[in-house]
Amino acid sequence: MSAMPETQPVSPLLTGLKRGLLHRCPNCGDGRLYMRYLKVDPECEACGHELGGYPADDGPAYFTILLVGHLFVAPLLFLPWIWQASPFLVAPVTLIPLALLTLLLLPRVKGGVIGALWAFRLRKAEDTPA
Repeated sequence: MSAMPETQPVSPLLTGLKRGLLHRCPNCGDGRLYMRYLKVDPECEACGHELGGYPADDGPAYFTILLVGHLFVAPLLFLPWIWQASPFLVAPVTLIPLALLTLLLLPRVKGGVIGALWAFRLRKAEDTPA
C-alpha cells in the first residue's frame, strides 16, 4: 500500500495569483509588491527579484472594469428604483460605491496580473543598444 503525498504541488499560476492578490512578491511571497497605491516596487526587498519588469500596463484596468461592470452595474440595472428614482439621487448613490469598489479592486487585480505574468515568465524585453 503506497502512502499518499501529504501536499500536492501547487501550480505556479495559483501561487503567483495568490501572492499578487495579497500584494506580495510573486517570487518569494515575503516582500511587498507596491511602493505606493499602484507603483510597483522595482525590486523585492526580501529576495531581490526584479518586479519592475512585468508589463502589467492596461490589463488590470480592463479586468477591473470587467469585474465591476458584471458584478455591480449589471445587477443594479435590474432594480426598479434605478429607473424610477430621480437621477440626482441615483447618481451619487451608485457612483460613489462604484468608485470605491473600483479603487479597492484595482491594486488586487494588478497584483494578480503581475503574479500571472511571473508564473508565465513574461517580462519586458530589455532595451539593447543597436
